[in-house]
Amino acid sequence: MTTASTPDAALEAMRPVLPADLMDRASTFDPAPRLARLSEAGPIHLVEHNDEPLWLVTGQDAARTLLADPRMSADRFKVKRLRDKLSTEMRDKFAAAESRAGSFITTDPPEHTRYRRLLARQFTMRRMRALTAQIEEIVSGRIDAMIAAGPPSDLIRDFALPVPSLVICELLGVPVADRGHFQDDTIELLDLATDLEGLIEVGTRMHRYMWGLVQEKRAHREDDLLSELAHTSDMSDDEMVGLANLLLIAGHETTTNMLGLGVLALLDHPDQLDALRADPDGLMETAVEEMLRYLSIVDTGIVRYALEDVEIGDVTISEGDTVMCSVIATNRDPAECEEPHRFRIDRPRTRHLSFGHGVHQCLGNELARIEMSVSFRELLRRLPGIRLAVPAQDVHVRTTSTIFGVKHLPITWDADEKTR
Repeated sequence: MTTASTPDAALEAMRPVLPADLMDRASTFDPAPRLARLSEAGPIHLVEHNDEPLWLVTGQDAARTLLADPRMSADRFKVKRLRDKLSTEMRDKFAAAESRAGSFITTDPPEHTRYRRLLARQFTMRRMRALTAQIEEIVSGRIDAMIAAGPPSDLIRDFALPVPSLVICELLGVPVADRGHFQDDTIELLDLATDLEGLIEVGTRMHRYMWGLVQEKRAHREDDLLSELAHTSDMSDDEMVGLANLLLIAGHETTTNMLGLGVLALLDHPDQLDALRADPDGLMETAVEEMLRYLSIVDTGIVRYALEDVEIGDVTISEGDTVMCSVIATNRDPAECEEPHRFRIDRPRTRHLSFGHGVHQCLGNELARIEMSVSFRELLRRLPGIRLAVPAQDVHVRTTSTIFGVKHLPITWDADEKTR
């Protein structure tokens, strides 16, 4: 029998995971049948998680209300019964200030406000758009390599993984030679099958590397985000290390899966693929928003913890309860758009939670949109006749990750046509 002091139990307390019948998708693009039924029944539901109350939110309005409520905390260590589920050793490890420094997605104001203010000037829309030419160069370089090697190609390995990884490493100032190992580390870190010891091991490895990089940035200022923070902010070394690793993970893992799943969604809907190829200028913006809404890759949802009793509708969420806003369910709330289960790239822009909501809304949302727009435009332009190189049923999804996606995406194209 598993006890609260074992790694598996501790991991459950650290990373809330819904029961399998709410997590296992009906198909690559559709939510689990039980989750779909709950969505139809109402916006908030009490489900069981590790013998603790967990409120599952499936309605867009309810999710936005709760995510904007200051009584809903992003910091699990403010909840005593979750802390108590950890062994003393693990509790001390994860609660230590240095281990969580800079991880502003798990802090509340005013700590979160300070981090957010320091980063906001690095992620302005103007600055992100100024990166477009650099992103276009990275995208073109990867497609050049794919064309030179010739079809078939694994789109994940050869394009979807390296493009956002190169972009965020360029932004942070990570040396080219060091960029490869981050990809494997982040996959392991986000895998729900990784036990607590594994999380600590990979986290320690990433921390050790980033600590050295921060020292280099403090000693030698360069034109990158880490150097800017090192020389213009009051952040400690621990804070910069935590923040840099968070940005590195968030900056490429999510976009990688959006690119892979986005191409797969287009190939699965040839009418939408043809429409986007015919009018990329007119449809790319709405196509990207529809992919963000329809694909909903944050598979475990957005988690918050009630610091006091919170009433919403006819429901009272008690102090200490866990709340999980299901991104795939809220993004398909029929109150938000017609036929939400249809993939329609000309759909008028509608609200979605793919970048979160409230004070924790993703700072890099504009960067992700630009990477997606440039990538899809160039892939469709330069790889004529792009299609799967294997039967659709042989494309395997990642079933144990907090970020949903495909493991590999073998594609081919008409290599005899002009692909400049």
